[in-house]
Amino acid sequence: MDGMSDIERLVAIAEIQRLKARRDRALDTKDWATYEALHATDHVSHHGSAHDGGRMGSAADVVRQLSVSLADVATAHHSHTPDITFESPTKANCIWGMEDNLYWKQGDEDHWAHGYGFYHETCEKRDGVWLFTFRSLKRTHLMTSPGAKFGAERVAARSKSA
Repeated sequence: MDGMSDIERLVAIAEIQRLKARRDRALDTKDWATYEALHATDHVSHHGSAHDGGRMGSAADVVRQLSVSLADVATAHHSHTPDITFESPTKANCIWGMEDNLYWKQGDEDHWAHGYGFYHETCEKRDGVWLFTFRSLKRTHLMTSPGAKFGAERVAARSKSA
């Protein structure tokens, strides 16, 4: 039992859903101050492979890595069908279905990536506010344009040509 009434649980679910919506919007608009504020300072993200961004060990590190890797990329993230369970009134585990679309120039060519999968996240209520404390992206499908360099490979290629 998580020690929450039905009303407390529903309010917490609504707050966590709003947190996720704000995160996706901040990411797609590259509002890095808001993005960082939605994460606990000790947040950890793991995106599984170098192509997906790898491990990021703090909220500031997440923002630093994403702001570099997405600097010239237009993105559209959609998170849906939340599965939110509570360990306690101040800790929740969340799984979100996700879809993302990314668009960038590689030299003179337009490129894209379209992915599907799941975000596995932990949120904690700290000082009365829900924050992300952990995220792992598990892609189930990724399509890219022919010849596209994606994620860390794209950043490395861009750095070499600069």
